[in-house]
Amino acid sequence: MTNRQILQAMSGLMAGMFVAILAGTVVANALPTIIADLEASQSSYTWVVTAELLAMTATVPLWGKLSDLFDKKLLLQLSLGMFVVGSLLAGFSHDVELLILSRVVQGIGAGGLTALAQVVMAAIIPPRRLGKYAGIFGAVFAIGTVAGPLVGGVLVDTSWLGWRWCFFIGVPFALLAIALLQRTLRLPAVARREVKIDFLGAFLIVAGVCALLIWVTLAGNEFDWASWQTAALTGAGVLLLVAAVFVEARTAEPVIPLGIFRNRTVTLTTVASLLVGVAMFGGTVFLSQYFQVSLGKSPTVAGLMSLPMILGLLVSSTVAGQVISKTGVWKRYLVAGAVIMAVGLGLLSTIDADTSFTLLSAYMAVLGIGVGMLMQNLVLAAQNDVPASELGAATSVLSFFRSMGGTIGTSVLGAILANRVASEMTQGLDAAGIPAGGDGGGENSVPDMSTLPEPVRQIVEHAYGVATADLFLIATPCALLALLTVVFIKEKPLKTTSGMERLAEEAATATETDRTAVGS
Repeated sequence: MTNRQILQAMSGLMAGMFVAILAGTVVANALPTIIADLEASQSSYTWVVTAELLAMTATVPLWGKLSDLFDKKLLLQLSLGMFVVGSLLAGFSHDVELLILSRVVQGIGAGGLTALAQVVMAAIIPPRRLGKYAGIFGAVFAIGTVAGPLVGGVLVDTSWLGWRWCFFIGVPFALLAIALLQRTLRLPAVARREVKIDFLGAFLIVAGVCALLIWVTLAGNEFDWASWQTAALTGAGVLLLVAAVFVEARTAEPVIPLGIFRNRTVTLTTVASLLVGVAMFGGTVFLSQYFQVSLGKSPTVAGLMSLPMILGLLVSSTVAGQVISKTGVWKRYLVAGAVIMAVGLGLLSTIDADTSFTLLSAYMAVLGIGVGMLMQNLVLAAQNDVPASELGAATSVLSFFRSMGGTIGTSVLGAILANRVASEMTQGLDAAGIPAGGDGGGENSVPDMSTLPEPVRQIVEHAYGVATADLFLIATPCALLALLTVVFIKEKPLKTTSGMERLAEEAATATETDRTAVGS
């Protein structure tokens, strides 16, 4: 395909990815307002974020497997349709339970977009040229990540609109993406073959993952880490996943082909993706809350404050992608990205309620540069080292484990944040001689800062500042483990043929082999 044909085909993909990014970022600065308006708790704040991540994580392998069997364009449009339904449900929610349910529906759609966009890119673009176009996706990612919080902040701050439009605003973009995909994406027809969908394996994987993720979300908050609930959820999760491995090893069309883990590159990039998810998403998802609660900024200003991290990510991913396409050398950027990400997380672990914006911006930029060099290139390394027939499975496995890492990080660190905030507030209120309870909105609720008296306000700001810094300190070892993992990845030359071309070559080779066997 020519550059023009590739760019035309990517227009619908970029619109779809923009929708998926917008779903998470537009809500970021609105969440404190949403949770306060719905009179929900800190655990509900975490659940609104976790519900989408959990649904996305659990369904990514299913979308990836389906992409190896069915029409990729139709699956992309179906996932966008799921996103539209979830967005409308979220916008009309009048209690936090319906909001969390709608985020699950959004997450299912986002799981399809996350897996399928990268699968389609690998199908039409050779790995050697992929870095150049990955920079375009980096630009879309940056625009969606920057524009989302800004738009969300403006919507929340505009009295005649409000937070509900944070969900409605994504609907027209999703409908535009569906139309663009129909018009511009042309994929070669896949030869029809008898397909047996592994429904049992899919159920066991989803159920097992959900059981473990629900455990890490609720443990330490709704019940103790050492409790019968922990034993029940972990036991059920492990048993379901063991059963899933047993089924996947024996079915003709497994959801996750276990054989791909014999590939060293796939295994190492999968582990690194899991650790990046824990470190990146687990640490940064609470930054907006820190900006608004600890630093006292409005939702709009909080959106602007995330700009340095996004610009760092955009510049590093674009430059690294261009250089990789030109030279074909990629491992050094994985190693450098892991080092820089660890340094950025370590620097952010020193913040508090009095940290200057200049210093905070520098720390966030360092983190963004590291993530930009690391995250997308892990996918490139894996896609370059698997047969074309397993591109969907390999890509979805990486997305699955990165999303699972993000869900685990968000859940565990969210519980740590809630407990640390409650502890710091209790100590601060006791030291100031202020009764705990009404003034702070309760230890387990997200306070409305505009209603707090000045002494309580200072205590709350300090509590959230200290607790947020602790999250980055806990995330730093995960980045160091990711560095250790990528060091052992073996660099291989990037292929110069696309996934579709390789698939045709593999089919031709298989046909020739069959003819030879028949002739003999």
